[in-house]
Order: sequence, then structure tokens, then C-alpha cells
Amino acid sequence: MNADVRAIVHDGLVVTRRNLLRMKRVPDVVVFAAIQPLMFVLLFAYVFGSAIKVPGISYREFLMAGVFTQTVAFGSASTSVGLAEDLQRGIIERFRSLPMSRAAVLIGRTSADLLNNLVVTIVLIGTGLLVGWRMRSGLFDAASGFVLLLVFAYAMSWISAFIGLSVRSVEVAQSAGFIWLFPVTFVSNAFVPTAGMPTGLRKIAEWNPISAVTTALRKLFGNTNDQIAPMNRWPERHAIALAVMWCVLILVTFVPLSVRRYRVAATR
Repeated sequence: MNADVRAIVHDGLVVTRRNLLRMKRVPDVVVFAAIQPLMFVLLFAYVFGSAIKVPGISYREFLMAGVFTQTVAFGSASTSVGLAEDLQRGIIERFRSLPMSRAAVLIGRTSADLLNNLVVTIVLIGTGLLVGWRMRSGLFDAASGFVLLLVFAYAMSWISAFIGLSVRSVEVAQSAGFIWLFPVTFVSNAFVPTAGMPTGLRKIAEWNPISAVTTALRKLFGNTNDQIAPMNRWPERHAIALAVMWCVLILVTFVPLSVRRYRVAATR
């Protein structure tokens, strides 16, 4: 392995450990991160679920892939808040004075938040099983679904990293980190099929990265059918490939943008 790559990996692991220690000392962060998706599961499963009809499948099985995807998308906002807080406290400036890779700070932050998302996902699996969700595919497909979910979570963290480095306060980071996620999440098939949407909105929803990952998870978990995801539409027919393409596109775009933004933010 190249010496520069080894240095980035080593420094990234050090910063990851630092962020995990912060989470350990403030466990409320993980606890409250898990409460929100639990509320969504219970709210949609027991309150809205009775009014939403999904052809050929239990709504609770239809729901869980959307909740998994929404949870990791919303969870990525903690990256923007954490980086904005480090900037405000001068931590980033201290990191900049050390002989360490600039990318390591961002790798450490996004990796720690990925592990946080993993913990929340495990809690959600238990909750889903309690409300009646079942994975009706093979072990390999189900495991592939969770791997895809975590890759998407990591990609979304890099968007939030760019946002966190672009604002000047933690308060703005909290708003900016969440505000764009609401339309992206709800104009999708996460909670309802897109068939009933107006044509223009349906097209947007079908190509939405949240929809792509949600549809891919439903396929990998065995929670879908041709009525929910018509095979005559490209996004549904190639949902797994589209989800992977979105993950790659986000990473290719926002990793270099975030590293470049870090250089600017660390000097302001």
C-alpha cells in the first residue's frame, strides 16, 4: 500500500476513534437518533398504515425499506452538525496544525457516523420484526440489502460534510442539514407507491435516490411485486443498479468537493 494511502487510513482511524469516544461519553446522541425512526415505524404502521393500501403485500413489509432508507438519510445530518461544531470550537484549526492528512478529518467523521447508523439500523431491524416485517428473500440477498443501505448512508454523509463545512454556525448546520432531506425523502416511494402521484411528480420520485435505494431494498428483502414496481419502468427494473449508481455518483462528486471545502473552511 502506498505510504500516502497508509497515512490517510491511519489518520482517519485515529479521528474515527476520537469521534466514537465522544459518542460513548454522550450516549444520548445515539439514543435520540434511534427514537425518531422508531416513531416513524409506529406512526406509519399503526396510524397511517390502515389508510394506505399496497397491492399484494402487507403495508408494514412495504414500509420498512422506506424507513431504513429515510433513517440513514436523516442520520447523515449529524455529520454536518459535528463538523460545524468542530469548526466553531476551533478543533478543525488544531487538526490543520498537525502533520496529518486533510482528508482524514472527513474520513474519521463520516466513518464514525456510519457506525452510528449501523447501531440505529440494528435497532430498527428489531422494531420491524416486532411490528410484522419479514425478509422473504435468501440470506445473501438480505445481507446485500444492508450492505447497500450502509454504502448509501456513507455517501449521504459526504453531502452533509460539504454542508457542514459551508456554513458558519451549528444552528445553521442543523437547519441546512435537514431542510433539503424532507422533500427528497417524501417525494419518493419510501412511504407510498408512486402510482397515484401526478405524472411530473411521479417521474421525479421514480428517479429519486431515496426511491432507488428503497426499491432496491424491497427487492433484496423480498418485499415487493410487479404491481408495486412495474417492470416496464427502467428505475424499477434496474433499481439495484440505479441505487449503486447514485451512491457512486454522490461519492465521486462530494468527496473531492468536501476535501476542497475543508481546505477553505480551515483557514477562514
